[in-house]
Amino acid sequence: MFLYRIYQIFIMLPILAAATILCATITILGCALGGEKWWGFRPASMWGRLWCLLAGVKVDVHGRENIDPGTSYVFVANHQGAYDIFSIYGYLRHDFRWMMKQSLRRIPFVGFSCKVSGQVFVDNSSPSAIRRTMHAAEKQLAKGRSVVVFPEGSRTPDGRLHAFKRGAYTLAMEFGLPVVPVTIDGAYRVMPRTAWLPRPGRIMLTIHKPIQAGAEGHDLRPLMEASREAIASALPENER
Repeated sequence: MFLYRIYQIFIMLPILAAATILCATITILGCALGGEKWWGFRPASMWGRLWCLLAGVKVDVHGRENIDPGTSYVFVANHQGAYDIFSIYGYLRHDFRWMMKQSLRRIPFVGFSCKVSGQVFVDNSSPSAIRRTMHAAEKQLAKGRSVVVFPEGSRTPDGRLHAFKRGAYTLAMEFGLPVVPVTIDGAYRVMPRTAWLPRPGRIMLTIHKPIQAGAEGHDLRPLMEASREAIASALPENER
């Protein structure tokens, strides 16, 4: 483990820092030249895979056959740790944009890259701010993209599944989009909220069948409950 930490500090982290700056630069330039569809997603997908590869994290995906590449979805996933982001970016293989915390906009360089690539910053500070958030999400969905949301709102402090917030489901209901629950198992063991460095491990992404929202499907509360049950079904009992 000591040698692995030396590798992380002196080899892995410098490479990943450089890769993050390069990815942000490429994304900004590509989107500025009018290629938001490709440059706003593909470089970040490769960046996510690199974070997993260099940390010795293997990601297995089950259920990819449940989604159609040409359909827009609201993906909802449990939030175990930082490697949720890297594993979904690298291995979901579906054109999407994140719905992310407003505070992430302030990260130098990376925040601007997220802005130009069409990521949706969630601002709940006022009714008008919420409307702007919904409008930004609508713009991405109108382009045939999906959105990914962590309905718990933040990383779990103990590895267990916590209460879901309504935002993602309100969006799905408003636009009549199917909700796709995604279970992330193993990211907490790789890098929990309190850790500064990851450890090698395995992450399992389970993509569940879509749940239809709106008039033809579930109402808000049953929709939230059905998706939470689906996510919990692929977690160990002590993490539900």
